[in-house]
Amino acid sequence: MDNFNDRTSPATLLASRRSGKAREMLAPGPDADQLQAILAAAARVPDHGKLAPWRFVVVENRAAFAQALLGIYLAGKPDAGRLEQEAITQFATQAPCLVVVIASPKPSHIPAWEQELSAGALCQNLCLAAHAHGFVANWLTGWAAYDEKVLALFGGAAPERIAGFIFIGAQGKPLEERPRPDLGAITAHWRGQAVNS
Repeated sequence: MDNFNDRTSPATLLASRRSGKAREMLAPGPDADQLQAILAAAARVPDHGKLAPWRFVVVENRAAFAQALLGIYLAGKPDAGRLEQEAITQFATQAPCLVVVIASPKPSHIPAWEQELSAGALCQNLCLAAHAHGFVANWLTGWAAYDEKVLALFGGAAPERIAGFIFIGAQGKPLEERPRPDLGAITAHWRGQAVNS
C-alpha cells in the first residue's frame, strides 16, 4: 500500500477521503509497521492540557472478540435469532484490521467535553491516516460502543467510553460519493451582530 512518501497533495488527500464499508473490505490490511505509523499519525490531535484522554486497542484475535461480543449480546437478548447472531459475528470479524478507540477522560481542569472532542478528532485522524497509507477505513459505533461489558473487554470502565470501532482494509468495491452538505447552508460570517441560523 501507499505511504506518506507518495506525491498526493495534502489538500487532495483530505478532499478525497471517503469511508469504505467495513463488510466490503478485503485483505491486506496494514502490516505492523504501517499500523504503527497510522496510530502515530492519529495521535497528533489537538489535546488541551496534553492529557492524551484516549487510547487504542488493536483487536488481534477477532474470533475470540466475536465469541465474547455474541456472549454479551445473548446475555441481554437470549432469544436472538440466527440472523441477529450472524450480524454480531460479522461485525466483529469484518475487515482485516480493527482498532478500538477508547475515550479515557482524565481528572483535570480541562472540561470533559474538550477531552471527548479530542477523542473524536483521534478517530478522524485515524481514518485520514489509513487513507494516506492507501487503505480505506470505517468508523462505526452501534450498540457495542455503549455497552459497559464490551468496554470491559478492552480493560475499560466508566468514565471511559468506546469512541468508535475503526475498521481498516483494502477497498473491496468502488467507493460511492455521498451527498455533502451545502457549505452556504452551514456557514455563517459574524460581523459584529447576531448570526441568523
